[in-house]
Amino acid sequence: MPEQHHVSLVDSERPAASHAIRVRDADPTSPVEVTVSLSGPEPPGPDSVPGQGLGREEFDAAYGASREDADKAVAVLRRYGLEVDDEDVSLGTRSIRARGTVEAMENAFHANLGVYHGAGGREFRGREGELKIPAELDGVLTGVFGLDQRRVARRRGAPAAAHALAPLTPSVLEAHYNFPEGEAQGQRIGIAEFGGGYFPDDLVAFCQKHNLPQAQVELVPVGLTPLTFQQIASLPQDEADVAFDETGEVMMDVQIVAGLCQQARLSVYFAPFDQRGWIDLLNQAILDRPVALSVSWGLSEDDPNWTPIALTEINHRLALAAARGITVCVASGDDGSGDQLNDGGAHVDFPSSSPFVLSVGGTMITTAHTPLVEETWWRPPGRRNGSGGGSTGGGVSTVFARPGWQQNIQVPSLNSGAIDGRVVPDVAALAGPPLYDLTLLGEDRPNGGTSASAPLWASLIARVNALLPAAKRQRFLTPLLYDIDGNGRARGEGACADISVGQNASHPFPGVGYEAQPGFDAVTGWGLPDGVALLNSL
Repeated sequence: MPEQHHVSLVDSERPAASHAIRVRDADPTSPVEVTVSLSGPEPPGPDSVPGQGLGREEFDAAYGASREDADKAVAVLRRYGLEVDDEDVSLGTRSIRARGTVEAMENAFHANLGVYHGAGGREFRGREGELKIPAELDGVLTGVFGLDQRRVARRRGAPAAAHALAPLTPSVLEAHYNFPEGEAQGQRIGIAEFGGGYFPDDLVAFCQKHNLPQAQVELVPVGLTPLTFQQIASLPQDEADVAFDETGEVMMDVQIVAGLCQQARLSVYFAPFDQRGWIDLLNQAILDRPVALSVSWGLSEDDPNWTPIALTEINHRLALAAARGITVCVASGDDGSGDQLNDGGAHVDFPSSSPFVLSVGGTMITTAHTPLVEETWWRPPGRRNGSGGGSTGGGVSTVFARPGWQQNIQVPSLNSGAIDGRVVPDVAALAGPPLYDLTLLGEDRPNGGTSASAPLWASLIARVNALLPAAKRQRFLTPLLYDIDGNGRARGEGACADISVGQNASHPFPGVGYEAQPGFDAVTGWGLPDGVALLNSL
């Protein structure tokens, strides 16, 4: 064992997990797998993302880690007893996977790993305080992920409730949002999942119900294999209930995309819901390069369960995805202006608040008009409470500065003294009533939330991309929506239908929210998609 001369890993501090108690030290012989991040060229900033997505060789050359740094890191990690194979090194995504025992990880990173008893009786491996790394890797290694397994990815759909209007079918959605012709032939769409299972029979039933061809779906385990119906049914009842709920969310994502992009290739990525899961899933998507990646999961950017280095490294990968021309469509959250935090402040969800994603908010339809008329999604108390409440997430980031392409957006933060941060969402789509017409366990199961708005926008992007000339395909969409077109207005203004009714205050905290208004606002962004107008504008 080499002499243990270590230095602190900047921004790796982690508090004790909320609502969890350390019950014992981790077993020194237990296996652990981590992903370590390497330094590299600075990723593109929000205002310098390439105009068209980079191919693999050009991307690796521009942003990849150096072979020298990777070789040095591998050699040092191996000296500490960690196992690293050649295929575990990815220069393009600046990452190395490494395996070893708890004891070896302690020697390498001084993590003081323990077993914690969390909410719902779940036990997980965790840590507190900062990490330390071998001094010779200072400036080479920028993050270590996977030591702590606490949850940092959450979602829950909008509960179905009696409503005068029928849930919207794929054909109604397609017409309502004026999707351009075609079925997204030749396009690849990614879908991010952090739990649950996959029920292929439900997709078959959904497609049959709506007279659609069967979708081309590939499951991509990234550290997590989706559960089958039989596996979920064999779990203890409380665990099975959670798994069935999560599976309903998975099947919602898949069915929305399958219903709108019948000829696309759907890659459904499954990763653990910890910080490492985010890193690994985005790494895989960067390499695969779908035209859009739908993400219906997140956690408040201010939640203490994030480490600062995780926000930085995940955001770096979102920047790299944008450089590849991937539009990552992220749900803005379903809990209004408070985003599940009860400290009295206004909050926004991450990664929705990243300037390298398309943040998607939510609307609802409450009365029968022809055509259908939408307003901001808000149901009392403006956050989910188990009985149908909820509201679109939206507001001003306290973490990410306002990008140049939003400098003309005049939306102040509700938080006194806060920065002029990134404003979310960018756009919106149906989230609340009357929900989406979906199938689960062979039965009709309407669902929604901004978790549904995100895959709808990913589907539209794929449909549009298939019809664009080659030189305009595979581009990060979000900054383009803020560009001024030939008519002197932002492209998003012409390509979206404005929503000027509603607000997103969650109660009791913070008790105030952001208001919809003519033009761009912090509850529905530019508004609802007009697919043909978007295609023409691009």
